[in-house]
Amino acid sequence: MSDTIDTPRLGERFAEALAYAARLHATQTRKAKDTPYIAHLLGVASLAIDGGADEDEAIAAVLHDAVEDQGGEPTRAEIERRFGARAAALVIALSDSVVDTRDGSKKEPWQERKDRYVEHLRSADRSVRLLAACDKLHNLRELVEDHRRLGDEVWDHFSAGPHKQLWFYRTVVGILTDGEKGPVFDRLRVALADFEALVDE
Repeated sequence: MSDTIDTPRLGERFAEALAYAARLHATQTRKAKDTPYIAHLLGVASLAIDGGADEDEAIAAVLHDAVEDQGGEPTRAEIERRFGARAAALVIALSDSVVDTRDGSKKEPWQERKDRYVEHLRSADRSVRLLAACDKLHNLRELVEDHRRLGDEVWDHFSAGPHKQLWFYRTVVGILTDGEKGPVFDRLRVALADFEALVDE
């Protein structure tokens, strides 16, 4: 069921971003499953759009892993050229690394990247907080579902084990939901609680 509006909220830039994301991530799959990675990007974008994202925010949602996973600084520059400075800045704000791994370079250690990401979130603006919340909400829901399917074997697919993941998600969700109201943030709190129930402390 749908309604029709006179002026689309999302235009050709968003359509181009979808196509660009599909090409960039064409060979990636989600961890612990064979699902094409674009499913995650579409899931995050859907949550963001439902949460009131404007077009730049929606573009950043669908491209939020592009720099981190598909090309580092050259990809950031391409995003800025195609979609503008604000969309590119949002993507950078959502990235924990800008290393271009396509030439064999390695990302920084997991803890170093996550510490930096957490510190950045503490002063992030509302746009970044919304998009980060959508990303983490989708990730937590997927983790819970994958654990139901695979049990503790799911942790074999990640760079950090369950207790480090728990630290990261608790810290990030605490920052993102501090003083925030709205469905995305409420669902994020619930998703964290579901995830906490999986990890034996």
